[in-house]
Parts: sequence; C-alpha cells; structure tokens
Amino acid sequence: MQSASPLTNPSTNTPKLQDIEDLTISLVIKNFNPTLLSYEFLTMSGIVPNTWELAKQPIINPRGSQVIFKNSVEIIAQGNALNFREPLNGKDLDKLEFTKVAQKYVEKMSNAEYQGLSISPKIIVPFTEEEGGKEFIHSTFFNEGSWRNFGDNSVQASLSLSYELEECRLGVNINPAKLQQPNNPSISAVLFAGNFNYGLINDTPEARANDLIKQLSSWQKNLEIFRDLVYQKFLQKAPKQQESFFDS
Repeated sequence: MQSASPLTNPSTNTPKLQDIEDLTISLVIKNFNPTLLSYEFLTMSGIVPNTWELAKQPIINPRGSQVIFKNSVEIIAQGNALNFREPLNGKDLDKLEFTKVAQKYVEKMSNAEYQGLSISPKIIVPFTEEEGGKEFIHSTFFNEGSWRNFGDNSVQASLSLSYELEECRLGVNINPAKLQQPNNPSISAVLFAGNFNYGLINDTPEARANDLIKQLSSWQKNLEIFRDLVYQKFLQKAPKQQESFFDS
C-alpha cells in the first residue's frame, strides 16, 4: 500500500505539507430564496453577533449568496441549500463557530420548510510519489488488469461508496487530486469526500426544527467516524495534523 507521508524537499527546505481537512454543514430548505441571506439579516436576527466583521463584500443574487466573516465563518446559499463552513486548521473543535451559527439559524427560523441535513467532511492526503494518489486508488480498490493501460495514458479511477449507519446514510467519494504549490511542482493526492445525510420525518415545523437541532449536534461524532474510516480502514495509518487547503 502506498504511504501518505508528510512531504519535504531537503534541497529547498520546503515545509512539510500536512493532510488537509475541511467540513461543511448544509441545511436543505424547500422554497428557499438565496437573496434572503444577507449580513443585515444575520446580525439583526441574532443568528451571528453584530460584532462580527465582514471579510469582504457579500454576494447577494437569486442564483446564490455568500457572506464571509473575518473569523473565517462562511455562509453560502445556493438553490435549496444553506451551507455553513469554517476551516478547521487544527482548531479545538469545541471552539468552532460555524456549527453554533447553523443551530442558531434553525432556532430563529424554526418555521422554515426544512427537508434534510448534510454534514460533509473532506480529507485530502498528499503522497510522496509522482502518481501516488492515483496508484493508491488502483492498488487499494481495484484488481490488476489490462484495463489500467488503455489508450495513451493510464486510466484515472475514482469511486463512490455508500454506508448505512444507525442514524443516517454516509456517502463517500474517492478521487485522485493535485495540490498546487507556489513555485513548486504540483503534488499527487487523494480526496476523500464524505456526506452524512439525515432526513426529517416529523410533520410539524416545530418538531422538524427540534429534530434538526438534535441531528446538528452529531457533527463531531460524524467527523470522528469519517476520520476513522479514512485513516484506519482506507489508509491503515494514524492521522496527521490537519490544515486547510481550501482557504488558499
């Protein structure tokens, strides 16, 4: 099995590149209008503190809206989904703000037509070999065969998995990836993208909102499950310190 060791370049003293981790919480809301998401709405409703400063001018339009704060909390509305995100960056999970904002939104907007919840972690693992990410997928999930070398280049393989858990369904997509570094060659990697999907079965808005708040509290447990799946089952190794590639 390929190794996913931290990368260094002794000749250039390039810093180690650690595994990269990100997580998004998505509320699925029937008949949601993305233009309703604004800095004024978030602060005046008490969903976010009015002391939070914007990182840049919000984007508000019918196709999608985005509000990003200087503390790295992002709220993005697109279609029927309202997404809450904050880079992990090795932070203490108990001090992350985006999950509190998502819960506060449900509490303040309890009459919205909630249809479901998705908790979506991502882990990117870099490899020392030039094609290490692609070869890891081939050697871990597929048998040898001539199908790997058909045409001018060896095939790029990816796969989707689905697991039935006690309270939800977990989907996992595994794809080869490239990490771009300034003034350095790109690095081969594998992207593990998870999606814990929760449905809502209660009829009344109040009951559905209460179910949603309860499910939101599972995000840390979901993250731990996903980390165990990636590191213990797929990579068969201990996790390294995380940092966020998605900020750059």
